[in-house]
Amino acid sequence: MRTTIRGALAALALLPALALGAPAASAASPSPTATASGTPAPATKAGTSFLTAVNLSPGQDADVAVSTGDYLYWAFGASEGQTPTVSLTVNLAPAADRHGPQTWSVEVFDGLRRRQACTAGTQNATGDQSTTSLTLNCTLREVRTWAEPWSGDPLPGTYYVRLSVTDAPQSDLGLAATTHLHVAAKGNADNAQPEGGELKAPLVPPVGGGASTARAAAPVAEKEHWYTGWFSGWNSRWYWTIGGGFLAALAGVLGYHLTRHPRGHRPGHHGPVPHQGSYHQHGDHAERR
Repeated sequence: MRTTIRGALAALALLPALALGAPAASAASPSPTATASGTPAPATKAGTSFLTAVNLSPGQDADVAVSTGDYLYWAFGASEGQTPTVSLTVNLAPAADRHGPQTWSVEVFDGLRRRQACTAGTQNATGDQSTTSLTLNCTLREVRTWAEPWSGDPLPGTYYVRLSVTDAPQSDLGLAATTHLHVAAKGNADNAQPEGGELKAPLVPPVGGGASTARAAAPVAEKEHWYTGWFSGWNSRWYWTIGGGFLAALAGVLGYHLTRHPRGHRPGHHGPVPHQGSYHQHGDHAERR
């Protein structure tokens, strides 16, 4: 009996130690969303438009199950001096389910949704019915610190990747496929060549994963001049209406005065008119008074 009581007391004494050790064990367990190397886990979704594009963190890939014929969008951030490269591997549906060749295409757009040219890589790939996978890639130009307004040079900010099917049999649309996306960038801000200017802010402030690559600029206050208040405010139109009416009335009075009296004087009076009842006759004519 005493042995049983002693065992029960010993078990009760060990309960606090077990309670403290449980959280430590759970904290030491690795996170299910992080890999062993510390890089973010691949994204498993893709957007269907620019507004719903899935943001990728630096070094994050994407492994997505897609449907043939859908438009897929991802977004990533790029800084000045970097040369981004987008690589895609598309695993097509089984050959038994397909009815002909398929053509897939990858495009890259900047923050203003301008299509960026690729300096290297295969943007369009076509596979016949026996092809199991396609490889697409696009290497952009080096991201500049500034550019002329008329040019389409790549600038720091958000970039969008669009994957689409440009040609496929109608019966193949909707077939299940998988794609793997990898974004790499070489270079950094130290490698950026001086261009004689500096971009105040990225084209579009990135959201989510791309936020770490953006450097937002402080808002610049507008300059005020002595005439700034004349053209602003809800009652400015009344001032201009009254002033315009006064100037119109003044112009009318001056015009009337100049038209009525061109030289500014009243017209002079002519001499007296002779009496119509009297006249003189000279020569053969008799003088009548």
